[in-house]
Amino acid sequence: MILPRPPARRHARLVPLAALALLAACSGESADRKSGSRGPGGPAQVGYVVVQPTSVPLTAELPGRVTAYQMSEVRPQVAGIVQRRFFQEGTIVRQGQTLYQIDPSLYQAQVSQSAANLESARANAAAAQVKADRYRPLAQMQAVSQQDYTDAVAAARQANASVAQTNAALRTARINLRFTRVPAPITGRIGRSLITEGSLVTANQADPLAVIQRLDPIYVDIQQSSADLLALRRTLAQGGVVPASAAVRLKLEDGSDFEQAGTVRFAEVMVDQNTGTVTLRASFANPQGILLPGMFVRAVLAQSVDTRAYLVPQQALIRDPKGGATVWVVGPGDKALRRPVTADRTQGANWVVTKGLNPGDKVIVQGTGTLKPNADLKPVPASSAQRIEPPKQGQGSQGGQAKGG
Repeated sequence: MILPRPPARRHARLVPLAALALLAACSGESADRKSGSRGPGGPAQVGYVVVQPTSVPLTAELPGRVTAYQMSEVRPQVAGIVQRRFFQEGTIVRQGQTLYQIDPSLYQAQVSQSAANLESARANAAAAQVKADRYRPLAQMQAVSQQDYTDAVAAARQANASVAQTNAALRTARINLRFTRVPAPITGRIGRSLITEGSLVTANQADPLAVIQRLDPIYVDIQQSSADLLALRRTLAQGGVVPASAAVRLKLEDGSDFEQAGTVRFAEVMVDQNTGTVTLRASFANPQGILLPGMFVRAVLAQSVDTRAYLVPQQALIRDPKGGATVWVVGPGDKALRRPVTADRTQGANWVVTKGLNPGDKVIVQGTGTLKPNADLKPVPASSAQRIEPPKQGQGSQGGQAKGG
């Protein structure tokens, strides 16, 4: 009999459908395991970091201008014709080094004349003193009148005063003669010479002969607005923030960093009426002469240290359209909580959070894309290694399971 065969065909058609349904269920379970969830209603796996308060410097980037540590204008102190120049422009000159030679002939003659006047005054003083000494016993014996003796003593004193006057004139002449050799007032780098050999110079001329500047060390004058300075003082008065060290870093005009760190020396005690800023002066070592007077720079300095700030990775912070900042934290019972925070600046790869967090909070930094408030979580430390299981027998390379370590 062949009548029973049709039911067997219907059963054969049902077997492939059941196999397909079982295969789909297995694939769904494998996909759930790969995604780190426990199924349609299971908690999402997230990575977190535990935050603790730390000391974070409050830095400011301010404009500044380079100023020479010392600057001196070389000026003549006597008049005359410049005979020689003894330096090379742009080189380092030492204090006291002769830079120019002014024609000394006139001043040598003045020294000789003053020396002769001094000898004459000394001779007159000697004669007057001898006369006064001779009149003394005669006046006692009343051989000469007392008036004659008084006049002789006065003449001797006038002669001695004349000696002192001519001696001072001689010293002045010698000083003027020495001024014919123009020395360097300070040690530093000298610029171009503003006069040439053969030029006439005077003691009261407006233009200097040359300018010397000391470039190592060197100053940087930093400008800070008076409003920022008031805000800093107010922050220091609130507590939790302490003054920082006076170390300063520089950014040059081409964007590079100056390798030497500087130190703030002082702050002006008045506000510039034109700019509304206060000047801070910092000094820097400048052995290679990279910093030049007049150069504009950007100074980065820490003016205070916040001892109650939190460093949170940047990927953990979310901002709303109004600019408000929030983070996801692991709440009691492994629930997702959205916490508003205050984060006004960054430090490296972290946001500096000053309000909204508590010591020991678990801030979620991984898996925040689909979180909802009060959602169940499976928290694990951030960047935990994943363990890849080998494929089971009969499964390809796509059948491996990834489990959060």
